[in-house]
Amino acid sequence: MLSHDRVWAAIDALAERYSLSASGLARRAGLDSTAFNKSKRLSSDGRPRWPSTESLAKIIEATGASLDEFTGLIEGRGASPASRRAVPLLGFAQAGAGGFFDDAGFPAGQGWDLVELPAQSTESSYALQVQGDSMLPLYRNGDVLIVEPGAATRKGDRVVVKTTSGEVMAKVLERQTVKSIALVSLNPEHPDRDIPMLEVEWVARIVWASQ
Repeated sequence: MLSHDRVWAAIDALAERYSLSASGLARRAGLDSTAFNKSKRLSSDGRPRWPSTESLAKIIEATGASLDEFTGLIEGRGASPASRRAVPLLGFAQAGAGGFFDDAGFPAGQGWDLVELPAQSTESSYALQVQGDSMLPLYRNGDVLIVEPGAATRKGDRVVVKTTSGEVMAKVLERQTVKSIALVSLNPEHPDRDIPMLEVEWVARIVWASQ
């Protein structure tokens, strides 16, 4: 049964699952940091105040969770925090240098720093640490992006792309064909890109971001 208490409990559980406070979850989703405070869950006269469907959609998108995952939290399925595992952590400068990746976009070699992250990371996932301000306002310097080289991509996905010249960028996928890939910049001060596929070394979907 869908109830006020269960919906708010699911929001708290989702935040915990992705190592966030309720305020942190709201900020990541682009909402006011107080949107999910306990004081906001009841109106001044004590009546239950429900989160909007827009807010729910934003937190699901911001965490990379699925609708089924969130529904499961409402229903009390899988409410415990997700198991955690360590994945390789690289900086964008390393990602752009030669010798750090194989042709499919997977880290090559050993000796990487490791970072522990929630369970949507898989055996092929790895972490890239944002450097600089080219990805503002969505990603800040120091944020960690979990990327999945083998994941299917579609229009609207956030992706990391490496070119054959060694350039590494995080963009929004607008279109990908056998001839070219069109990318929308996260930062309006940086241009959108349309890159011939002959110049693309690999594309990896961003599946999680630590902020």
